[in-house]
Amino acid sequence: MSAIQRVSVHGGHSGQFCHHAKDSLSEVVAAYIAAGFTWVGITEHMPPAEDAWRYPDEADANLSAALLQRRFRDYFTECRQLRDLHRGQIELFACFETETYPGSSQVVRQLLEATKPDYIVGSVHHVGGIGIDINRELYAAARDKAGGLAALYCDYFDAQLATLQDLEPAVVGHFDLIRIFDPDYLDTLKLPAVWQRVQRNLDFVARAGLILDFNMRGFDKTAEQYPSRPVLEAALERGIAVVPGDDSHGVSSVGRNYDRGVALLAELGHDCQWQRPRLYRW
Repeated sequence: MSAIQRVSVHGGHSGQFCHHAKDSLSEVVAAYIAAGFTWVGITEHMPPAEDAWRYPDEADANLSAALLQRRFRDYFTECRQLRDLHRGQIELFACFETETYPGSSQVVRQLLEATKPDYIVGSVHHVGGIGIDINRELYAAARDKAGGLAALYCDYFDAQLATLQDLEPAVVGHFDLIRIFDPDYLDTLKLPAVWQRVQRNLDFVARAGLILDFNMRGFDKTAEQYPSRPVLEAALERGIAVVPGDDSHGVSSVGRNYDRGVALLAELGHDCQWQRPRLYRW
């Protein structure tokens, strides 16, 4: 494994710019350098358009949407300074991770124009306007609103496809995050209505030439990485580019589970030659 480049297509949340992460961005970048990473996409979350779309921890801390928007602009300034400071030691991409909720696509377009990122990671964290990866209670509320677990999965993958079609992000973030609080997710994924949507979305990813985030933070949240093995195998069968993302949330999670994840990809026949994300040309 030592000959395989260490990269992260979805990495680098920091406590400086993300309330549920830890450490400063400079400390996170230094950790990537120390761990021998060749290139990393720093992918802080986009800010909420209004207070109603704040995460619960942001609301509890009385962080207004306006403050979070200012902090997001500061993030790009800091990230680009660090990119220049560490040029020759590591290649940094200044990026962000999207949200998906009513009106979010227009907000993403405004942020693209304002910040001109290198690329974006297209992620879905809300279904029916409810955050699905925050805690079990909110997940249950989203499930009940959708009308059951299968319906929740279907709504998630429908929202994901709409985001991918609308924005065509270079990277698809944690493809099957919807299984985070479902202990029987392997059975749920097999349901015809769900699996049909999984295949449909993967077909779009393949046609559009997007990268699938092999998100190793999943090992800390569920039994395996995102996407789960059956989805991963279906992606590889389609020739989709699968690239590691450690989705770090501070120094302690930089590169965590990396060798474990790469070993699985090698087992499945991946050559572990990582495709670089398609960058915007501003």
